[in-house]
Amino acid sequence: MFPDRTGQPVPHVVFRTRTDHDWLDVTTDELFKNKTVIVFSLPGAFTPTCSSTHVPRFNHLAATFKQHGVDDIICMAVNDTFVMNAWQEAERAHNLRFIPDGNGEFTEAMGLLVDKDDIGFGKRSWRYSMLVRNGIIEKQFIEPEEPGDPFKVSDADTMLAYLAPAANKPLDITVFTRPGCPYCAKAKDLLKKSGMDFEELVLNRDYTELSLRAVAGATTVPQIFIGGQKIGGSDDLETWFSKR
Repeated sequence: MFPDRTGQPVPHVVFRTRTDHDWLDVTTDELFKNKTVIVFSLPGAFTPTCSSTHVPRFNHLAATFKQHGVDDIICMAVNDTFVMNAWQEAERAHNLRFIPDGNGEFTEAMGLLVDKDDIGFGKRSWRYSMLVRNGIIEKQFIEPEEPGDPFKVSDADTMLAYLAPAANKPLDITVFTRPGCPYCAKAKDLLKKSGMDFEELVLNRDYTELSLRAVAGATTVPQIFIGGQKIGGSDDLETWFSKR
């Protein structure tokens, strides 16, 4: 059984990170002292669950966590700093701090370093998350010891339910646009002025006209979706705001 370190201090480790062209040693104290920090650790950068769900949702809820007293959200993996930096860029996860536990020292001290030899990974982190206040672990969510890579309790929504059960989660908003479209600019401005974060998908960069027809049943932009509901164009968005 994996150890639950609730109530204990985080391990003292120096992380070797790379910023631009410079090496920078980051200590545990720098990360956790006098701060409230969420850490989520996972088996590896660029892996399916980590990239499709774990990282994006913590990144999406980062502002909500900060509204409830969280200073930093750390994504950690037993990967080197070059891999972690590249992964952060690929994920566009700039609301998070990516920390490389390249030698697995922190993960091993947490009692969560495991063998992934069967899939060619070597030693990696078991998936978990934790809330740390001033260097002391207040709460841990450790995935159950089951075959494979379970993902049941270390997710962002579980952490938010613990930290702030009554918190209002941000709406899921996607805007299909094209370069130079004034109506797209109007829609994005409406959302920004309302303090709403959104994902923008740009024609011929992120999607094709075929995709737009398939998803929205339309060929004009913008096409705005909120919480799984098609809103429509910029005028439709104004109507949606007027009814809130």
